[in-house]
Amino acid sequence: MAKSKQTIKEIRQLLAQVQDKHDPIFASLAADPRKGVQKALLVAKRHLQQQATARAAFQKRFVYEQQLWQAGNQYVAGIDEVGRGPLAGPVVTCAVILDPSFDLVAVTDSKQLTRHERESLYLQIVNEAVEVSIAVNDHQVIDRLNIYAATQQAMIRSVHQLHHRPSHLIVDAVPLATKIPQTTLIKGDQKSISVAAASIVAKEYRDHLMRDYDRLYPQYGFAQNMGYGTAAHLKALAQYKACPIHRRSFAPVQKYLQ
Repeated sequence: MAKSKQTIKEIRQLLAQVQDKHDPIFASLAADPRKGVQKALLVAKRHLQQQATARAAFQKRFVYEQQLWQAGNQYVAGIDEVGRGPLAGPVVTCAVILDPSFDLVAVTDSKQLTRHERESLYLQIVNEAVEVSIAVNDHQVIDRLNIYAATQQAMIRSVHQLHHRPSHLIVDAVPLATKIPQTTLIKGDQKSISVAAASIVAKEYRDHLMRDYDRLYPQYGFAQNMGYGTAAHLKALAQYKACPIHRRSFAPVQKYLQ
């Protein structure tokens, strides 16, 4: 049985650079008797398979954009929101325009990503997108309009703020009162890369706002719960009553107004 002159460490380093499962290195090392080499081969093949699966899923989530581009829509905007459910803080919406060269395979529904992954992707999306637009409606607007209307208003504003006027919108769940043609998708952040990118940007932007509010009102744990009605948050409400950023129109908060 043939045995490579390279050390197992060197072989691992070589395999880490391989991008194709048909690379000749796999055949050349197949007969190497060392267990460490065979394990490295398995790890490399598994990694390439995971990459292929992720790439296929990425392409599937790009179908709506590809079809719209092929139909002549140069600028397609994906729109999503974060913060409809919390008891405190704003609702944040984002509109993102991508182009066919966008290649961040890891972009998916923000809820499926870790904080570290979202933070990294946030910076990459802002850097690589054609344009990103964010709109915020605070607790006062939410209380005045209701959360659904406040979300719609912020979504429309994020679209109108774009310098590149989109000829088509892909919107997550919330139909918008605009003359721009739109495709509304349930769970759009799982079906469209543009919407998923918007969800990541909106989530990161709102989370940073809530961590800032946590410094002002540390007793509510906003840095951990982001304003959502967790058991700890409800307990703090009962003890300290509502703070200035709590949504007065939300039932759990109404019991604890000053």
